Amino acid sequence: MSPEMLYTASTWVLPVIIAITLHEAAHGFAAYMLGDSTAWRLGRVSLNPLKHIDPFGTLLLPAMLLFLRAPFLFGYAKPVPVNFSALNHPRRDMVLVAVAGPATNIVLATLAALLFHLVALFPTEAALWLAQNLRNALIINVVLAVFNMIPLPPLDGGRVAVGLLPNALALPLARLEPYGVMILLTLMLFAPILGAQMGVDLNIISRLISGPTEAILGVILRLTGNG
Repeated sequence: MSPEMLYTASTWVLPVIIAITLHEAAHGFAAYMLGDSTAWRLGRVSLNPLKHIDPFGTLLLPAMLLFLRAPFLFGYAKPVPVNFSALNHPRRDMVLVAVAGPATNIVLATLAALLFHLVALFPTEAALWLAQNLRNALIINVVLAVFNMIPLPPLDGGRVAVGLLPNALALPLARLEPYGVMILLTLMLFAPILGAQMGVDLNIISRLISGPTEAILGVILRLTGNG
């Protein structure tokens, strides 16, 4: 691996690990506070990245996409186990547990934007490296929050939809959970390739998340004095 690629990787690894670790820990902590101690007993309410890292989903897959210069960066951690029936109010609290992860990412993105104001205090080379880390942290956390709010189980947005929709719609949506990851991978990896062969834009996921991502980034930058 060239020095340039090592440098680029060094500006992505830390933001990705922090974003995913705190996202998953937030789910576990919210579940614990709302009555389910499953994640707590298994040691998953932790800031230790090793408790949450999936070797393929957290490290290898994002690295491959970065190396291949993919138009998006995608990764995942080991999901935090939640026993929804143990929650104080299962349907309502399922929504709160699901929202806890993306909400944490928005907080992290805002913090990264605020820290931009301290970059000038560092020596030039360190400042450039820090600024790139903060920029990547801002983008990664917002993308992770928006992506996870896609209303398809097992993503957080799917859990929110199942919790809020009437049973007639919630139950069929919940039944998609075993196939959710396959549906996502098909839409993300194979649909764009097929669309390119047909001369049609089938990059559905990118188009679905690009608008909300840009809007949230704009709001955060303005609120933190970077806009």
